[in-house]
Amino acid sequence: MEAVGGIFVSPNDAQRVARELHAMGLAEDKVAVLLPGQEDYSVPIGEGEQTGVSKVIGGTVGAAAGAAGGLGLGMAVTAAISGVGPVIVTGFLGATLLGVAGASIGAAVGDAVENAAAAGVPEDEWFVYEDALRQDRSVVIALAGDEPSAESIRGLLVRRGAETVDAAREKWWIGLRNAEKERYTASGKDFQRDEVFFRLGFQAALQARTRGKEYDHVLNETADELQELKRRCPSSEVEEPFRRGYERGRAYYESLRGKKSE
Repeated sequence: MEAVGGIFVSPNDAQRVARELHAMGLAEDKVAVLLPGQEDYSVPIGEGEQTGVSKVIGGTVGAAAGAAGGLGLGMAVTAAISGVGPVIVTGFLGATLLGVAGASIGAAVGDAVENAAAAGVPEDEWFVYEDALRQDRSVVIALAGDEPSAESIRGLLVRRGAETVDAAREKWWIGLRNAEKERYTASGKDFQRDEVFFRLGFQAALQARTRGKEYDHVLNETADELQELKRRCPSSEVEEPFRRGYERGRAYYESLRGKKSE
């Protein structure tokens, strides 16, 4: 399976595209929609309850079992994503969250959403979706069975006005780059020379398996990536800018969570 994602300014556009994907033949367990906040959407919470979405605090699943008639997109839950806040999640990611929570409304699931790789979402894309949700944009992710299907899905997303993951990732970095360059240069280092390695380290700190962890605690997780970088760039200093980038990425993530970071 290949995950194909698109980011939309309008939640209505995201929901409309999800329905088009279903009409193309993609089942509910192959499409997910993530919508920011919870105040503007109507989701059945469960049998005998009135339509609405329950409050969520911390890392919890807080809503919806059954068909989300208000959205028309199948299974839906609300979840609090660290550094983002409450998000409505439908489709295969919604089903995954309920499974992790044991289908118990309000059950704590920690960082289950952030480990969306288990449901087929590439780990290095998830922070891009989080950034989009923080900006009140909506996300559609579809799982394609082969490359022709993936291309067809990409074409539909682009035609409907979606921003691609790659474009969103570049925009995210541009928003951070000047401040990081100034800080790095102030330490006497050459940012232009080291930026690619610094940025890779920064992004590594935002992946589900490493986020929030000290650099010394993730050496095993980053060893393969560092070795590959050294192999490809034998004449460059790789490890120090990567480590500095990781430490800045970790500080960035902690700031999003509202915690003081060294």
